[in-house]
Amino acid sequence: MIGRIVITAALAGLVGISTTARAQQPVLRPPTNNGTLVQVTPYAGYMMFGDFLKGPVGTSLSMKNAPLYGAQLGMKITPNVSLIGNVAYSSTDLQVGVPFIGGVGVGSAGVWLYDGGLQLDIPTGAAGTRSPITPFVQVGVGAATYKVSAANILNTSATNVAFNGGVGLDYQIAPTVAVRLMAKDYVGKFNFKDATAFDIQGRTAQNWALTGGIRIGF
Repeated sequence: MIGRIVITAALAGLVGISTTARAQQPVLRPPTNNGTLVQVTPYAGYMMFGDFLKGPVGTSLSMKNAPLYGAQLGMKITPNVSLIGNVAYSSTDLQVGVPFIGGVGVGSAGVWLYDGGLQLDIPTGAAGTRSPITPFVQVGVGAATYKVSAANILNTSATNVAFNGGVGLDYQIAPTVAVRLMAKDYVGKFNFKDATAFDIQGRTAQNWALTGGIRIGF
C-alpha cells in the first residue's frame, strides 16, 4: 500500500514538472517582419522617362527626366508577401529630341502614377534569425495620367495603363523602421488619341524610377 502511494506521488510530480516546462516554452509564431502588419513608405527619387514617339531622322517625343515623390502602403498577407498600393507624382517638361541638338522643351507636364500589386520579401540570415537587410521584388499594374500644357495653347491630359516591376532592399535601423532603396520600371504607352484626338500610335516606353525612402511599420 505504501509503495503504491509513493509511486503515485512520483508520477504526479513528473507530470507537474512536464506541464510547467511546456508552459514556460515560448510560443512560436510566424514572423511578420518584426511584428508589423501595415507598412507606410514615403519616398523621393528620380524618374527617367522613355521616348513615347519616334519620328523621322532620329527625332523623338518624351518627358524630361525629373524628381519624383510618392508613398507606398503595404499590408502583410503572409510573413513574406504583402499587398501594396502606390501613388507618385513628377513635375517635368515635354521635350522633342532633335539630332545633334538634344532635347528641346516644348511644354510642361505633370505625371501621376498609381498602381497596386504584390511584394515578395526574400529573407536572409541563418535559420532562426533575420538579417537587417531584406531584398524584395514587386510586380503590379496601374495607370499613369499626364497633364500637358504647351505654349499657352494646349492644355490636355491623357491616361494610360502602366505595368510595373521593381527590385529593392530594406535595411532595418529600428524594430519597425527601415531605410528602403528601390528601382522600379513603369511600362506603358502615351495615349495620343486621348490627348490630341489624332489616332497616333505611340511606342511602348520604359520609365525608370530610382527612389529612396523610410519604411515605417505599425
